[in-house]
Amino acid sequence: MSQYRVQNPVNNKIIETFDALDDAAIEPILEASSVAFTEWSGTPVSQRAEIVAKAASLFEERKEELAAIIAEEMGKPLPEGVEEAEFSSAIIQYYADNAEKFLADQEIPTEADGKAFIRRRPFGPLLGIMPWNFPYYQVARFAGPNLVAGNTIILKHAEICPRSALAIEKIFLDAGLPAGVYTNVFATHEQISTLIADPRVQGVSLTGSERAGAIVGAQAGQHLKKAVLELGGSDPYVVLDTDDVKASAELAWGTRMYNTGQACNSNKRLIVAEDIYDEFVQELVNLAQQMEPGLPDTAGETVYAPLSSRSAAENLKEQLERAVSVGGQLLAGGELSEEGAYISPAVITDIPRGSDSYYEEFFGPVATVYKFKTDEEALEIANDNIFGLGAAVFSQDSKRAQAIAERIESGMSNVNTPTGEGPELPFGGVKRSGFGRELGSLGIEEFINKQMYFIAN
Repeated sequence: MSQYRVQNPVNNKIIETFDALDDAAIEPILEASSVAFTEWSGTPVSQRAEIVAKAASLFEERKEELAAIIAEEMGKPLPEGVEEAEFSSAIIQYYADNAEKFLADQEIPTEADGKAFIRRRPFGPLLGIMPWNFPYYQVARFAGPNLVAGNTIILKHAEICPRSALAIEKIFLDAGLPAGVYTNVFATHEQISTLIADPRVQGVSLTGSERAGAIVGAQAGQHLKKAVLELGGSDPYVVLDTDDVKASAELAWGTRMYNTGQACNSNKRLIVAEDIYDEFVQELVNLAQQMEPGLPDTAGETVYAPLSSRSAAENLKEQLERAVSVGGQLLAGGELSEEGAYISPAVITDIPRGSDSYYEEFFGPVATVYKFKTDEEALEIANDNIFGLGAAVFSQDSKRAQAIAERIESGMSNVNTPTGEGPELPFGGVKRSGFGRELGSLGIEEFINKQMYFIAN
């Protein structure tokens, strides 16, 4: 089996394979990226932004085509694929629109005899290692800010997303990026290590698993490279009270099922007040039992798509079985299809705190539910978490919700909404969810040389 392939998760059939990069190709790619950096970083910010803005327009123009590609590659429902392409366009346009403001020199008040500034200068060639769950969005939030900043990019995408990887590269080339500024590579793990070690590569950004993050982070540290790591999450979703349990459960369920549950910042742990817990859980079970498997172009409120791969579905099935073996109560779903990558949406309760299953991330259509009596107990459960990506707290009393949300140990915290979302809102976590930020003004700062520049009188 080729490492890079289109393997339809509906039936597990391999549709197309792609050869991995020859080792001999690594040096020319590195040299091209390094040479291109000299020209690209010297191009006025306004001109870089103009080219990047064209790429944003192409994401919008080609959204239907882009959605069809990832529906076949990793099973994303078509409407969600269109939304992802639209959001990617918005992110890239945001950085094109704000590049000059974000990168402007900043004067530093000083009593020294002269003028001091912070100049924001690009790092150089960067390596991006991207996952399969949001094939366009993940790249957009890395490439958008770094391209307008003047960095060049070598992009290694997930092995099951070769067509979308090539489609992104074509968009940037069609937009007018000079050769070497954005290069897609079908690299092996060994070649990634070579790229990280090369002195021309100045930084690495990875979105992926804890395991991958630990490996890449260690290699980046060994070679003194800046790294941004966006890893897993097991986000708490706290429901303190509600005047409509059914609607509250429907919102929680719809949020959990987005992208068939394969989102880093999905609401993987529902923490529900004791007085509404039984009704809330029953509503979740009802919603789960209504769902039937379907193709990505038919997925919706009662039709679920496959996971990204058969192995992902099998791993999730094993996780559920381990959770049940330690006391978890599987109330609905969790059934693995005979072929393809379908696993029926599940509701599981009573996973014991302190067990391995309690701390694991369930990356798929699984709602785990916990009960609390007091607000302090809700906060304790929320923070009993090895991850720290996102969080959400709901209450009819906004101040009550804020009092909990402000104390949750996470990179993002939301009140009375599953998540605040927009190109201007920073994304990232703490604990084992990684470090660094993407999106917003913070996203463009990660791979920028904040140079102190002093001019004596």
